[in-house]
Amino acid sequence: MRRRFVTPSLIILSIVFILSALITCVLIAAMDPEEWLTDDLDVGINNQNTPTAVQAIAARTTEASKMPLLTPSPDAPHPLPKLRTETKEYVVQAGDYLNSIAQRYMVSVAAIVEANDISSPDFLEPGQVLIIPPPQPEGKGPAFKVIPDSELVYGPASVDLNLADFIQEQGGYLAKYREDVGERSLSGVKIVERVAQEFSVNPRLLLAILEFQSGWVTQAQPKEASLEYPIGVADPQRTGLYRQLTWAANNLNRGYYLYRVNGVPTWDLADGSVMTIDPTINAGTAGVQHFFAQLLDREAWEKAVSDAGLFATYSKLFDYPFHRAIEPLLPTDLEQPKMQLPFEPDQTWAFTGGPHGGWGSGSAWAALDFAPPGEVLGCVESDEWVVALTDGLILRTGEGAVVQDLDGDGFEQTGWTILYMHIESRGRVRPGTYIQAGERIGHPSCEGGVSTGTHVHLARRYNGEWISADQTLPFILDGWVSVGAGNEYDGYLKRNGKSIEAWEGRNPENAIERQPTR
Repeated sequence: MRRRFVTPSLIILSIVFILSALITCVLIAAMDPEEWLTDDLDVGINNQNTPTAVQAIAARTTEASKMPLLTPSPDAPHPLPKLRTETKEYVVQAGDYLNSIAQRYMVSVAAIVEANDISSPDFLEPGQVLIIPPPQPEGKGPAFKVIPDSELVYGPASVDLNLADFIQEQGGYLAKYREDVGERSLSGVKIVERVAQEFSVNPRLLLAILEFQSGWVTQAQPKEASLEYPIGVADPQRTGLYRQLTWAANNLNRGYYLYRVNGVPTWDLADGSVMTIDPTINAGTAGVQHFFAQLLDREAWEKAVSDAGLFATYSKLFDYPFHRAIEPLLPTDLEQPKMQLPFEPDQTWAFTGGPHGGWGSGSAWAALDFAPPGEVLGCVESDEWVVALTDGLILRTGEGAVVQDLDGDGFEQTGWTILYMHIESRGRVRPGTYIQAGERIGHPSCEGGVSTGTHVHLARRYNGEWISADQTLPFILDGWVSVGAGNEYDGYLKRNGKSIEAWEGRNPENAIERQPTR
């Protein structure tokens, strides 16, 4: 073997190289982190030269925590709908509940009960005519901002939270909690994680609410009364942490997205009080105000949404919430990536659901439904294939859900993601697979959630926010543009002057064909 000798010139060159590298590192470290962090925290999983999303969030939060605590500026006034002043009549339909009717007309259940002298609010007769009085506001809600929007959604600000470590460090009842959810036994950590992912609600907010309502996060032995109803929803159908948190997440979403679309002028409190909304709050605060309105009387509600309420609990657990603000969550120039219909060429499926909730009844009307061809209705096995709307990485699957990450960074909290719901486990794509538009996801089914017939449910999110299928960023599939009709599940797909209406079942009016690729 030939021997190699190190010459003096080579030693000098090595020293110069090392000194240059050290100087470069010092200069980079001295820079403002905002100058070198990637835009929108959209970081490729294979890019070794840029910070990861977790590092970027941590750096931003660290810098922000050094700043003085300032009261967030009020938003520019949001346009709120005008209060109804006339009495309405409503004919009860099969399956109606007073709560849903009250929400539709923005009045309290108590107001409808009183106006109609209803003795049994849990029983309504189809065909019964109800008098719906106009709302009677008793005051104005506070303008205090509780959380930024980015702390309500399961978005970039939640990437750096190690949920398991945090819960264990607090040492509360939640750390050792277990519950059977479906056929699986889940820990408290997994329940919080699952609800956060399904509803796209920030787990920090879920933990802060759980602590505020019951002390489960930090207290090893919370009050006995909270063990069945840790969020405070005293409903026998909602016992246990999972059902309590799903109720909480759904109502946080409802307030957030109603305010987003200027769809609500008042909050109806649990004691029947009606409060007009201050138009200078943000959507995140609106979600919190709506949530507590479902549980509390006026005095308790005003405290819960003040600086002495949930805000104080959140700050104690996680620091000042506005240190984590990412604004805006949705860039002003945001556009939907090119997407196709969710089935293979030369097939005709049925457009069965116009714009409706992405997950639960409280989220934005982010979803569209399509059913495969076949003669039999209901929940039947289908050999047809749901295919990818566009290119992207499969992040997770299970319970009928498939989540696709379009920016490939490995986080469903950042950038565009697509939810494919009711995908059968048979033949389903596996997590970690990168698939192209048109490649197979799995078979449509009734798996996961609630379904009366075999279909696929599609919904989009950006930075954790459900994107409405019929608002400023409509769902567009092979050029078909989603248009809402004002009622959930009603709507059209329109392209080149042709219109297809959403109908339950299969009929010529809702048939949609995907042309063969050329």
